Amino acid sequence: MNISSLPPQTRINGVRFNANPGQRPLRVDGCVTICELFQKRCTDLGERTAHREKELGIWKSYSWSDYWQHAKWIGLALRKLGLQRGEVVSILSEDRKEWAWFDTAIQSVGGIASGVYTTDSASQLKYQINDSDSRFLIVENEEQLDKFLEIEAEVPGLLKVVILEDEGLHDLSHPQCVMIEDLYALGQRADAEEPGRFDAEIALAAPQDTALLVYTSGTTGMPKGAMLSHENILATIEAGAHALPTYETDEQLCFLPLCHILERDVSVYFPLAAKCVVNFAESPETVFANLQEVSPTTFTAVPRVWEKIYSHVQVMAQEATPTGRAAFGMALKAGFARAEFILAGKPVPVGIAAKFWLWDRFVLRNLRRMLGMDKLRRGGTGAAPISAELLKWYWAIGVPLVEGFGMTETSGLAAANSTECNKVGSIGRAVPSNDIRISEDGEIQLKGLNIFQGYWRNNAKTADTFTADGWLRTGDMGHIDDQGYVTITGRLKDIIITAGGKNITPAEFESRLKVSQYISDAVLIGDKRKYLTALIMIDQDNVEKFAQDRKIPFSNFASLCAAPEVRDQIQADVDAANKEFARVEQIKDFRLIDVLLTADDDELTATMKLRRSFVEKKHGHLIEDMYK
Repeated sequence: MNISSLPPQTRINGVRFNANPGQRPLRVDGCVTICELFQKRCTDLGERTAHREKELGIWKSYSWSDYWQHAKWIGLALRKLGLQRGEVVSILSEDRKEWAWFDTAIQSVGGIASGVYTTDSASQLKYQINDSDSRFLIVENEEQLDKFLEIEAEVPGLLKVVILEDEGLHDLSHPQCVMIEDLYALGQRADAEEPGRFDAEIALAAPQDTALLVYTSGTTGMPKGAMLSHENILATIEAGAHALPTYETDEQLCFLPLCHILERDVSVYFPLAAKCVVNFAESPETVFANLQEVSPTTFTAVPRVWEKIYSHVQVMAQEATPTGRAAFGMALKAGFARAEFILAGKPVPVGIAAKFWLWDRFVLRNLRRMLGMDKLRRGGTGAAPISAELLKWYWAIGVPLVEGFGMTETSGLAAANSTECNKVGSIGRAVPSNDIRISEDGEIQLKGLNIFQGYWRNNAKTADTFTADGWLRTGDMGHIDDQGYVTITGRLKDIIITAGGKNITPAEFESRLKVSQYISDAVLIGDKRKYLTALIMIDQDNVEKFAQDRKIPFSNFASLCAAPEVRDQIQADVDAANKEFARVEQIKDFRLIDVLLTADDDELTATMKLRRSFVEKKHGHLIEDMYK
């Protein structure tokens, strides 16, 4: 190709992008597909570390050459076993290096990678395999294999199941099952038979080819497979480089499900462009320990995780000596005073800066080190609303936490704040190559090269998702200020219309309740009712500490929720929230959900968002009790 015919380039942290964001064809370091960029990175970086993962308790490094070799063996083996271009491979595993290897390998040989949440049941797995017409299934271990064995007669399109861990499966003999080491061996033989075949497959990929099938874990209805092209992902990489830059020297921790597009972006695709190192958490249960060990430079999590860290610090503060509690209180006061100026975009007065420096040196720096955030230059939150007060608290302790917004249908990123341009309470400004508008009925609508191709084999639903002039309907309500910052006020489908005809958007009140250290989540109730009520989930750690300090007896989570003193404390928090709202927007009663919810429960998505309809259905008896 004649170099002079290529579009002008701009560099961001050493990576070349088109000079104009969103310009076609999109190029990242001259590459127009994910697999072409993968090929270039592995060729250029060789023995440099790409991934780290714990093995027998020790962090072990894996190079870009390891990445390339294993992806090549996987891709060639899948082709040898019958995978055709445009066919789907499903991955059912916790986060690990092999997840990234399979993801990239599948795309490199023209397949479509589709993740399955490890919390899904066998019946949910069956639905996704059959809906996507998956030809191969990758399972992590015996536990996940059992789900396939339960439904194997009901997934006739599946050719093979690849198993990553053989523990407990040494005697397995199943015609459809193959161990990962055997798959590697098949790939090595295929590479020897046809040298250069993997590179040739990569060269066949086009920007408009579907690379990913991401099933939405939405709060209503059956999951839908969103088709994302190579171009969609490159557009998001470009947007991320502008709005949320990642540096070659960065370290990050991967722990959210890689099925979710947010984690896929920040732990597979952004590092692919930035050439940085990704550390894989051992499990969802070890995240906080791994965070301390890795001490990453960037860390992206859902609000529930940031709330959990905050609650942990609150418990520690309560357990400290009187001197320690007083010191922490003074340090926080200095931190909030400084954060107020930073978040307003104003210079910090010398006196306030000096006071913060002192308290940071003796208190806050140690706190960040203990949390594994001493090197953190940017924390990110998304996938669900987060309270403005919590964001300010993190800035006060010296952790720059910014909120962004994206959907599966926007390839994970549509708007974002940055540490330099940040308006707390907003989701930030539109990222480069993405346009945002507000419709007449207040809906946030999007257009750009990051917008998905449509839903897999569901033209009717795809058509419903776009306006007549091609804008994506997000289903979120909001507004844009004169500086371009977008604020979400709630979901269109969540609007409550009381019996008196008053329209209530529940998100604002729910977020205000979550300011309390004793409340982890809430669902406002009141559609077609005379008044508003709420179902509330308490924060287990803080409420247990509250009960222990006051010698309140409890034997389990349900008895903790039933304690009168606990209810009185939650009532006080509800009363405090009510004072900030008009009378018609205040809640008159509440009930505590006395079951400790996890991602395995129907009420929560894998990213820990409450499924409002499931909550209302499953706890309908509590709702009816409030309206007797």
